[in-house]
Amino acid sequence: MHFVKAKGIIGTNNGMNIYRGCQHGCIYCDARSSCYQMHHIFEDIEVKENAIELLEAALKSKRKPTMIGTGAMTDPYMPLEEQLQMTRRSLEVIEKQGFGATVLTKSDLILRDLDLFQRIHEKTKAVAQITLTTLDDSLSRLIEPNVCPTSRRVEVLREFQKAGVPTVVWFCPILPFLTDTEENIRAILDACRDTGVKGIIWFGPGVTLREGDREYFYANLDKKFPGLKEEYIRRYGASYEVNSPNAKHLNRLFHELCRQYGIWHDNDQIFTYLHTLEEKEDQLSFF
Repeated sequence: MHFVKAKGIIGTNNGMNIYRGCQHGCIYCDARSSCYQMHHIFEDIEVKENAIELLEAALKSKRKPTMIGTGAMTDPYMPLEEQLQMTRRSLEVIEKQGFGATVLTKSDLILRDLDLFQRIHEKTKAVAQITLTTLDDSLSRLIEPNVCPTSRRVEVLREFQKAGVPTVVWFCPILPFLTDTEENIRAILDACRDTGVKGIIWFGPGVTLREGDREYFYANLDKKFPGLKEEYIRRYGASYEVNSPNAKHLNRLFHELCRQYGIWHDNDQIFTYLHTLEEKEDQLSFF
């Protein structure tokens, strides 16, 4: 890892990224794409050493509390977070200044900060977002090698449910010929139902591939799933959107099961929820 002095920390829709790059090694990671203009090795994590000071100043300058999100580009609970604790420190700032927080991760390290999520949610609002791709742990270890398997992430969802902190699942990407099965869709949705997930972000069965990301993805297909790269190239060429041959059926199944289980499955509704800090009665009396 290496450290840099950042000029700012809060971006579009009140999102932030303390780190840049990732240690999880997911074979499909869009953040590797050349369009993001990362000028260092992806695994050489860039750490914004002044992120906490910038966050404190940014929140003090806001006229009223909002939701602050992190994890859209870089997982804030990579292994180095255990040492640096910058995500935890940012949550402490958010709690102290009365803002809401939502965090997207694949890591069970988020459980370390469950106490902070509870305290924030008691005052304002906190939401834990967890990415799930397959309920098959052996497959998960192949496509997401340096992060806890799905079964452990389901345990994380259950712990947040017990703590009274709402959760949202990102069910993506769905990899053609690997995870695009009815069995997988049903298994993930059953787990979401059983752990009380509020909503599921779903972009349809498929994955996006572009320069930088595509090359890494194909290299890993060659290593771990011999012959599958050639099937992708034959079927999809250099397409950005790589949709499952089973897309129509799986889309219908996903939405039917979500309706049956009472899980939100409209992305716009979920994003509005994630970006909105509703006023609580104690907030009204305070302000």
